[in-house]
This record gives sequence, structure tokens and C-alpha cells, in this order.
Amino acid sequence: MSQDEGRQPWIQNVVAVDGVAYGAIGAQVHVFGGSGVPLYLLANWRLPARADQAWLRELPSRMLNARFAVVDFTGRAGELQELHHWRDAGQRLQLRWLHGPGGQGKTRLAEQLAKDSVRAGWKVITATHGPGGVLEPLGSQDLRPGDAVGRLVIVDYADRWPLTHLTWLLSNSMFHDAAPARVLLLARTADAWPALSAAVANLQAGVSSRFLDPLPRESSHRGEMFSAARTAFARRYGLTDSSGIGPPGSLDHPELGLTLAVHMAALVAIDAHVHGGLPPKDMAGLAVYLLNREHLHWARLYDEGAGPELRLDPADQRFFTPPQVMNQVVYTGALTGPVTRPAAIALLERLSTGHNAEQLVTDHATCYPSGDHAMALEPLYPDRLAEDFLALTMPGHPADYPAQLWAPGTTSTLLTRLSDGGPPALYTPRAITFLATAAQRWPHLGERYLHPLLREDPQLAIDAGSAALTALAAGETVDLSVLESIEVRFPFPRSVDLDIGIAAVVTRLAEHRLATTTDPAGRARIHFNLCFKLSNAGQFDRALAESHHALHIRQELAASNRAAHLPDLAESLTDYAIRLSEVGRREEALPVSEEALALVRELAASNRAAHLSRLLDSLTSYAIRLSEVGRREEALSFSEEALALVRELAASNRAASLPSLATCLSNHVNRLAQEGRREEALSFSEEALTLRRELAASNRAAYLPGLATSLMIHGIQLSEVGRREEALSFSEEALTLRRELAASNRAAHLLGLATTLTSLALRLSEVGRREEAIHISQQAVEANQELVAVNRAAHLIGLAGALNNHAIQFADMGRWEEAFRVSEAGLDAWQELATVNRRAHLPNLAGSLSSYARRLADAGRWEEALPFSEEALTLRRELAASNRAAHLPGLATSLLNQACHLADVERQEEAVLICQEAVDAYQELAAVNQAVYLEDYSRSLTIMEMLVNDSMEMLVNDSGPVGDDMSRFSWSLVDGKLTKQQRPEP
Repeated sequence: MSQDEGRQPWIQNVVAVDGVAYGAIGAQVHVFGGSGVPLYLLANWRLPARADQAWLRELPSRMLNARFAVVDFTGRAGELQELHHWRDAGQRLQLRWLHGPGGQGKTRLAEQLAKDSVRAGWKVITATHGPGGVLEPLGSQDLRPGDAVGRLVIVDYADRWPLTHLTWLLSNSMFHDAAPARVLLLARTADAWPALSAAVANLQAGVSSRFLDPLPRESSHRGEMFSAARTAFARRYGLTDSSGIGPPGSLDHPELGLTLAVHMAALVAIDAHVHGGLPPKDMAGLAVYLLNREHLHWARLYDEGAGPELRLDPADQRFFTPPQVMNQVVYTGALTGPVTRPAAIALLERLSTGHNAEQLVTDHATCYPSGDHAMALEPLYPDRLAEDFLALTMPGHPADYPAQLWAPGTTSTLLTRLSDGGPPALYTPRAITFLATAAQRWPHLGERYLHPLLREDPQLAIDAGSAALTALAAGETVDLSVLESIEVRFPFPRSVDLDIGIAAVVTRLAEHRLATTTDPAGRARIHFNLCFKLSNAGQFDRALAESHHALHIRQELAASNRAAHLPDLAESLTDYAIRLSEVGRREEALPVSEEALALVRELAASNRAAHLSRLLDSLTSYAIRLSEVGRREEALSFSEEALALVRELAASNRAASLPSLATCLSNHVNRLAQEGRREEALSFSEEALTLRRELAASNRAAYLPGLATSLMIHGIQLSEVGRREEALSFSEEALTLRRELAASNRAAHLLGLATTLTSLALRLSEVGRREEAIHISQQAVEANQELVAVNRAAHLIGLAGALNNHAIQFADMGRWEEAFRVSEAGLDAWQELATVNRRAHLPNLAGSLSSYARRLADAGRWEEALPFSEEALTLRRELAASNRAAHLPGLATSLLNQACHLADVERQEEAVLICQEAVDAYQELAAVNQAVYLEDYSRSLTIMEMLVNDSMEMLVNDSGPVGDDMSRFSWSLVDGKLTKQQRPEP
């Protein structure tokens, strides 16, 4: 590749070995698992190909394919101007989700934007989904912006991409250089947009969505579009004047609100005029007309090409497939979409058409050529016509179109697994989605075929993925018994990749069940079960509402019959406390959790064996609620009780109790660490991690979040005992898993990601990797800001901690002004939190005050720094008085900082006395854990020596050379004079 002036030279050799050759310059290539298939292909946008006029006329539907751009862009001027404004204004990175029904004109609008953008100096790139798609042999693509204004990336069918793959696309390095970037995502629905917009918030991207409205009903708007399309189509038929050819029906009909519908009306009007026929007046009739022309084309090719016997001479290009057989092949392509040629041959052999499968593939490519000769079974376009074709080919519709008796069997064969329990076909997501979408317009397709198919193999819907589940749940005529058969096969306890689709299915079923269930206990159970699925999907506010509904019903039931409904009431109280905590209402959660525990103890007193598991849940939850409001000593005692119970359960049934044991151990680690019992915490942390690895090995999708949590916690505990290099490796592994989880469902896993980012930044800083630390720390702040924007009460604590940590990273890099600004924001957050619950947030408030004083001192504002340092020291004395083991490290830090701040304002004798306290505190700490505190102890001795020797100029920085012999002496005021005394070694 040649070098542009002023650019770095690039040479890239791309070689294909039994597959597609692809490379990218100025962007990353993300590959799907171990298959070698790219998650997506990025390619420089090109002008639509100019197709031969006669070839277009052979099959009129070809003229509706947007890639041939037969009709010039007309109408939608307001929407196009809006996209221009979106492209040219705003922040560096912006995303727009443009959605509307199939045929609304999204692709044409995007194509016009692409043309205009190229003229305006933008580099336009297309992103095509990889797995299951047509992978063109693109070779190497230079995606660097060069002298362009920026990059515009167009993503078609965005709602069919798995969320994971979209987030990988948006994490591509090309979006994160200095060049402006715009991403236009085209979709039929907005279902996937909330999760995606949440997923990219930490990129500081501008996000917006736009529903592409139907064409205005006024005949002038639709008439203008009809006239433009009519003129364009007439030109392809050689007509010079088409003004006398009117629309087949009224243009203000609701069905004509689609751009595609208007174009179909114009195309059919012209084609019928040329062939002397009468065009139908409704959308179904227009689809039938165009499909009939497909049949006519197959028949003509066969009549003109077939000989008395089948010949497979490669030099013989004649067409040998009878139209009735080609009908089945085209149906197959509509279901599967493009597949490799060998795969297409294998599929057609399975269908047992009685014809040579290789010849069928060859003849199909004559009608529907692919852009890549290695691919076959190019489907009908546009998609809406393919969906109608699937529905009309299936028997049971009232339209005047020949249904085929082979269609049900063909569909079953294509979607039947090759072996019992075997994997689904790669095209299963497309097939299920197309069938479900078509069934919304053609109910017989769902009632007679799709629903029975899924009733026989419900796992197909699950294998098709979250998007397919959501599409099925959205169908107005979906058979709810089918959804129920799918529901019972949902993975237990969950699958992060399916959480969104599972929530959609369970929501649809809950609506039906609540409408038909009069039994209060049954209604409560429906609400209760739904809240779990909504919480897993990150829909915490809705989960809280469902939990409240269940609790309210159960409270009424228990009021009338306490003995019968007490277990359910206790269960709902425990759950409601959890949901309150999830949305940040922690003070409200505590008494609810306390009430739940009291009821469960009452139950366990009468029948311990029956209620042991429920008691465990309530104890665990109550310990967490206590900790959240700062009652940490009490929390530890309840955590110890919970751990004893779960070990008892595990002794009798290890397999069933393993998840609970791992969770209980992880929670207990946090309780021990808060109380300063670090060596014990590490031991329990190691045990929890071992169990979580075992669980994830057996069911990765279900237990990955827990494993990520245990990895992070274990890294923290290792750091607490001075094993910092080991700690870092565990924190890095935790972040890898958290990114994977957040990619599949950001709303549900963003909190875990934010916490892990903050932890990893600290671990990196501890081993001196400050550049990396500050980069990760910035991501942590952004993730927490995203959470706070959704729910300030729930997530301000995370943001406050991330800000404090980020300020430290800036200070370590000598970026004093940034450190000061961020530290101030962190202090504001902790003060806000402490006004709500002083006891819970006192340790962090003290740490933030101390940090802020340091930042003021860094800026030379010593007089201002001193009162903040004094307040921090006062708070830490208070904390250490209540729990010396837990809070002595913080007290030692504040004592040493205060000594330095006093020296800064020349209050030397006070500084020496405070420093003596710091030395004593660090000596006590180092005696217990030299690996962690020996360096701090030595530093306190050095500062003490500097103070005594009146070397005030060295106190600007609190780090310095280790003292030689200060460890042998202590200092005190005797008769107003500093006196040195012998002291023991640590």
C-alpha cells in the first residue's frame, strides 16, 4: 500500500487459506471465538453497482434492492437534513439508532447520507456482521481517516447483531483516535437500543435514536415519491413518458406509509403496464405480483435452457432446474441467507429434491448471484418480500398465491438438528427471526408452522439467541403455550447472554397470567418470579415494582392467615430489601430485611430443617444491609452465623449448596476486611475463589459474574497483605471477565465493571504502572458517572470512591491541577453521602478529607489544607477508638499527613508530636505485617528525623529516603524540649 504524504508507511500482506482474506489498517479485527470468522467486516463504502438494465428487468424485484440504487433519493428531505446536522455538530463520537419497520426507507436514507458525506470530505465505512453473513473477499482495507473530516460508519441490520458484537464493534480502536466519528445504526425496532446506549456511555459518546416515521398521508408527499420511482422504473423498461401511469390504489392508504410500499406500487404499475396487466391495489397483492414474476423468470430460464437430459459439463451454462424445484431452493435461501457453496449443496441434498444439488446451487446463483463466488443461496431482496415469500409459500393463507405442500417439511428439515442434542445451524437466528416477523403479518405462519416447530423443539428459540426470543415475545398472535415451553428450558440459574430475551418472554407470559389468574397467591408468585428476570436484565426499577406488588399481596394474605402465608411473606420481604438496595434506597432496605429475618427465625424455630435455606438467605441479606449502612461489627456476626449454616447445608448436599457457599464466603470476606481481619479475609477469599472456579467450569454462563467478583475480591485481599504482584494478576483476570459480561448486557453488569475498574487502577498504581493506572481509573470514573446518571442514590458511593482514586493517580503523575479538581469532586460526593448516613460513610469521608488536604498542599495552599487534615484526623481517631484493627492504617496515614501539614505552616513542635504518634502507629502495624507496612514505617521515621533536624524544605513531598537509625529512638516533649529516647525494633 502506498504511503500518503505525512503518514506512517504501512505494508500489509493478506493471505487467504481455505477462506476469506481480510485485513484492516487503522482499525482492529475482532475474531469470533476460535473459528477464525471475524465478528464483523469493515469496508470502505462504495457507490452502488450499476446493474445491466436487461438483467434488472428479468426480475423486477431486483430493482427494489437498495444496493442497485435504481430510484434516485426522493422525499425524506427533513430526515436527511437532520442526519446532516447530527453528522456535523456535537461531540467527537456520536451514535444514532435509526429504526422503523422493514421497507420504511432506512437503507436508502443511509445511502444518501453516505453519498453526501463523501462529497463533504468524510470517510464512510460500512460494518457487516460476520458470523452467518456474506463475507466478501475484501483483502486489506485502509480505514485511517487521513485528511478526511472524520469517519462515518453505517451499520445495517443492527438489531440482528448480538449486543456483544455491537459493543465489540464500538470498542474498535478506530473510534478512539482523535478523528471525529459518527455511527449510524439501522434497525427495525428500538428494543436493543437502551442496552446499547448504556453500553457506550463510558465512551463519552453522544447517543440518540430516531424513529423513521411513515410517509405523510398527504397525497402530495407520497405522490412525489411515487412519481420519482415511476420515472426511474420506466427508464429501465425503455419508457420515455410514464406520466399517464397512475398508482394502482389510493396512496393515502396506511400500508403506503412505507417507502418500499410506494416503490412497489410504482414498480408493479410500470411492469403491469408494459405487460398489459392490471396491478393489484393492496400490499399483499403487490407482493404476490412480484413473486409471480419470480416464478415466471424461473420458468423461462428452464424452458429456454433445459434439454432432453441433464448435463453437468462445466462449459454448458444452460439452466436445468424446473421452476417448481427452484421455488424450493429459493425458499431455502430465504430461510438460511447466504451460506458457503459446500454448505448449500449439503443442505439441498438433505432436502432430497431428486435433482443434483450442485446444479441447483449453480442455477440458483444464475437468478440470485452473490457478491462472493464462494457463497451461495443469496436470498430474495428486500427482506420484507422474502418474509412474504416464506409466509405465502406455506399453506393456510387466503391470498391468491400457490402455497406448497413441501414448505412445512422443508422448514422442519432445515431447522432440525443433525444429531440429538446437537448444535443448531448457523442460520437458525435468521430463520427464526424471519419466520417470527413474517408471522406478525401472516398469522397462519405462526399458528400452523412456527409455533408447532418450536413446541416440538423449544430449544431452537433459545439457541437462536436473545434477539430472537424478544421477537417471538413481541408477536401479537404468538402461541403463549410455545413461550411456556421455551420458558421451562431457560438455563438455570441464568445465562447472561440471554437475560434480555428471557426477560421479554417472562414479561409477556406474566401479562397473560396476571390477566387470567384470580388467586392472590398465584398472582404474587408471578410478580415475584418476574422481578428476578428483570433484575438479571438490568431493569432494576421494574424489578423493584414487581417485588413490591408481590410483597403487598403477601402482606394481605398473611394478615388473614398468618401461618399459611408466613413463608412467602418472609421470602418477599427479603427480596424487597434487595431490590430497594439495588436502586440505592439502603436505609429503607434495612428494616425490611430485619423484619424478614425475624419472620424466618420464627419459622426455623418451629421447623429448622424445612427453613434452613430460607434462614441462610435472610441472614446473608441482613448482614449486607447492615454493612451498607455502616453497622459493620453487627454485620460480621450475622455473616458468621450465615457461614455456619451454609457449611451445615453443604455437609449434607455439597452440589446443591455450592453456589450459596461461594456467595456466603465472598460476603464474609468483605465483612472481615471491614473489621481489619485481613489474614482471615484472605483465607476465606481463596476458598471462595476455588469454589467459584469450580462452578464456572460446570456452567460458565450462569456463574461467570460470581467468578469475576471473587477474582476482584481476592486481588484486594492479596494487596492488603502486601502480595501486590499476585493481586494484580487476579484483578486483571477479573476485568477481562467483567468486560465480557458488560458486553453481553451492560445494564446488568455495569456496576460490576465499574467496581473492578476502580480496583484494578489501584493494583496497577501499587506496582508502579502509573500510566496504565490512570487510564483504567478514568474508565472507572466514566462507568460510575454513567451509573449515577441513572440512579444517583444507588451509585454515588461508587463514583465517590472512583473520584478519590482517580485524584491519587493524577497526583502520582504530577498532574496537580487535575488531581485537585477531581479530589474536590470526590469530597463533595462523600460529604453528600455522609449527610444521609454518617456511620456508613465515615471511613471514606475521612479518607477523602485527608486526600483533599494533600491536594491543597500540592498546590501550595498550606493554610487551607490544615483544617481539612485536622478534620480527617479527628474522624479517624473516632473510628480507631471503636475498632483499632480496622482503622489503625487510616489513622497512621492521617497522623503522618497532619505532621507534614503542620510543618508546612511552621508549627514544628506540634508536627513532631503528631509524627511521633504516626511512627508508633506504623511500628504497631509493621509488627503485624511487615510486607505491607515496613516501607510506611521507615518513611515515618525519615520524616521524623527531618522534622527534628529542622529540614522543612523536604516536607513538600511525603516520600523520601529511608532513615538510617531513627527506628532506635522515640521523641517527646520534656520540660518544653524535644527529648530522644531508646525504642525497641519492630
